[in-house]
Amino acid sequence: MSRRRILGPKKKLALLLSAATVAGGGAFVMATTSNASPPAATTKSAADSTVCQGLATALGNNERFIAGQRANPDAQSEARIANREAVIAQIKVQQEASGCTVGESAQGSQPAQPEQPAPSQPAAGGQEGQAGQDAQAGQEGQAGGGAAAGEQVCNGSTVTLSGEAGAPAASSNQFPAGTRLKVTNLDNNKSTTVEVTSVSGSCVLLNNAAFEQVREPGKFLIRRAVIEKVG
Repeated sequence: MSRRRILGPKKKLALLLSAATVAGGGAFVMATTSNASPPAATTKSAADSTVCQGLATALGNNERFIAGQRANPDAQSEARIANREAVIAQIKVQQEASGCTVGESAQGSQPAQPEQPAPSQPAAGGQEGQAGQDAQAGQEGQAGGGAAAGEQVCNGSTVTLSGEAGAPAASSNQFPAGTRLKVTNLDNNKSTTVEVTSVSGSCVLLNNAAFEQVREPGKFLIRRAVIEKVG
C-alpha cells in the first residue's frame, strides 16, 4: 500500500503564504505595465517639415491680410475678415491633424519692392517726402497688374493655399479681380490657370481646389513656381 504524506498545519500555512507572494508579485508587475503611459507624440515645427511650413505660411498670409484690412478698412472689410478667420480656423485643424504646432505662423517669401525716386525731382524731406512715400505705397498693389499677357510675374515667390473652398481660383495683392494667372509647379511640372477673385496678403494664393491641381502629395507649399499673367 502506498503511504500518503500528510503535511502539518505549519507547513500548509508556509506554502499558502509563498503562493500568495508569487501571485501578488505577478499582479504588481501586470498593474505596473498596464498603467505605464504611452510616449508623448512629437509636435513638428515649420523648420522640421515642409507640410508644417506650408500650413504655417498659409496661416501667416491670412493673418497678414486681416491685419491689412483692419489697418485700412472699407465697406467689405468686416466680411473679408470673418471669411479669413474661418480659413485660419480650418488651417489650425489641418496643423493638428498633421502633427504640426497649432497656430504657428510664417510669412511667405515676397520679392522686395525697389524704391524708385520720381524722375527729375530732387529728394525732399518733410511733407513732400511723406507724400512721395504715400504715392509709392499706393502704386505697390498695381505693380503686377501692369504686366503684359504672357509675362512672368511674382519672381521669387513661393505659392501656398489660402484654405478657401470653391472652384479653382486665386487671390492676390498685386493683380485685380478678373486677372488670369498660370501657376506651374516646377517640382512636378503640373500647371493650373486660374482667375483672381479676391484680395490677399501675397502676390498669389491658390484656393484649395486650385492648389490640389499642382501640389505634390502631402505638401502645402510650392517652393519652385513659375507664375505667368495670361489675361
